[in-house]
Amino acid sequence: MGKWDSNMALHAERLKAMSGEAPESRTNALLERIKQYPKRWGEFLHEVRVELRQVTWPTRHEVVVTTFVVIVAVAFFGLFFFGVDSSVGWVLNRVFTIFKH
Repeated sequence: MGKWDSNMALHAERLKAMSGEAPESRTNALLERIKQYPKRWGEFLHEVRVELRQVTWPTRHEVVVTTFVVIVAVAFFGLFFFGVDSSVGWVLNRVFTIFKH
């Protein structure tokens, strides 16, 4: 039974449980859902492993180069915005001192 089929079966069980059936049948449906958790968890982990095998992981060189580019860009923009902020602050201080008197 595929993932789609098991999801449809769970959905059908939920609808039956909400339809006003006897409490015993709702309890049985709940127990069935609880029993399926280990199987569903195993399927999930299997799918994760399959997907991780398909990932193209970067080489060490690519990681080092990319990290260097990020550090340089952050330093550049930090200095740039420091300069802009200082300049605007200086201009505003001059304007305020002119209109203060």
